[in-house]
Amino acid sequence: MNIAVIGTGYVGLVSGTCFADSGNKVTCVDINEEKIDQLKEGQIPIYEPGLETLFSRGQREGRLHFTTEIEGAVKEADIVFLCLPTPPGGDGQADLTAVMKVADQLGSLIDDYTVIVNKSTVPVGTGDRVHKAIAENLDESLFDVVSNPEFLREGAAVDDFMYPERVVIGTSSEKAAEIMTTLYEPFVRSGNPIIVMDRRSSELTKYAANAMLATKITFMNEIANICEKVGANVDNVRRGVGTDSRIGKRFLFAGIGYGGSCFPKDVQAIHYTARQNGYDFRIIDSVMKVNESQKISIVEKMEDYYGTDDFSGKTFGMWGLSFKPETDDIREAPALYIADELVKRGAKLLAYDPEAISTFKRATNQQVLDNTTFVHDQKEALDDIDALVICTEWNEFRRPTVDNFADEMKQPVIFDGRNLYDLDRAEKAGITYISVGRPAVNV
Repeated sequence: MNIAVIGTGYVGLVSGTCFADSGNKVTCVDINEEKIDQLKEGQIPIYEPGLETLFSRGQREGRLHFTTEIEGAVKEADIVFLCLPTPPGGDGQADLTAVMKVADQLGSLIDDYTVIVNKSTVPVGTGDRVHKAIAENLDESLFDVVSNPEFLREGAAVDDFMYPERVVIGTSSEKAAEIMTTLYEPFVRSGNPIIVMDRRSSELTKYAANAMLATKITFMNEIANICEKVGANVDNVRRGVGTDSRIGKRFLFAGIGYGGSCFPKDVQAIHYTARQNGYDFRIIDSVMKVNESQKISIVEKMEDYYGTDDFSGKTFGMWGLSFKPETDDIREAPALYIADELVKRGAKLLAYDPEAISTFKRATNQQVLDNTTFVHDQKEALDDIDALVICTEWNEFRRPTVDNFADEMKQPVIFDGRNLYDLDRAEKAGITYISVGRPAVNV
């Protein structure tokens, strides 16, 4: 098929590249000329494992194209995917400015029957708004608007797209459903389902999925906080409940909260939708409040350890800046909040991340930049520091054995927001090791 992908952000670039790799001709459109020029030259603006191989093959074999001209891309397309940003506003409502701006253009660009697909995460009812905007300039027999939410995990997005657990298609049109099913059939040969439902249910499905996962993470963080009060170990509790098939093992790891581009904004958006429709979504209200406090809970532990909130004269190493491993995305990353709080308390920072240093620099404030030295090796972040703070669970942070920390650090003190190391080994190695939901090791 001929596919136009409007928007070359995270979802658009991954989707377009993967569709091209399955044999479709894909044209990705973006208004950012500099970005399009970089993509044409083979430069990928995001870090995502496995993407570069598919991207290069798509360009080399002539199936993946990039342009700033929306008209030509849409006129040639059988399917147009809207992969546009929907950032949260101050009240949590998703901002649909970009989506509706493109929708207003589409009606005058389409000549033959075309499926318009909302791939962006959008509030319930957005498909109706997009349909109405297009219909102002185009006969309704020449298009259908479909909801097709993405379920891509950053750091595993290529695998998630190529081998999806399920594909959700929201439409009441049999014609559109058949076209979308044909498009996705190569990706579900192992038997995973393509689920066709009404458009509003499809739109809500994405929000419900992310809200459930965020709730699961937050619940386990609350359990971790109780563990610290009663002297229990959250790792043991996690294993105990995770073996219950009704609960499952995933998303039960305690830590310093969730971040990223999806969970925070999607949780806010479903909370806003509920409120606008006269419903008090109390669970989600609690999830948001707990997650905000969890992000800086490690700073509170540092205050307890040092007996003061004045960290003047201290230098802390930071391992991990991205919100999760295998990505350079720092949106709503706990490291942003932790760095800000530590600097406000007078600390200097030595910070390292395998991929996210550049994106972190662009996102943080000047005060943090002025008081942070960014290093390009994890061992450099241990030089002459008073303590190490671990914010992201990159695999390379798991490889050092705790036995070596006492030799490499001025003070062998670790505040671990991701529970990377074994408590017994830390104690034997003479490390002061304070983690989340587990007994502290004080030496």
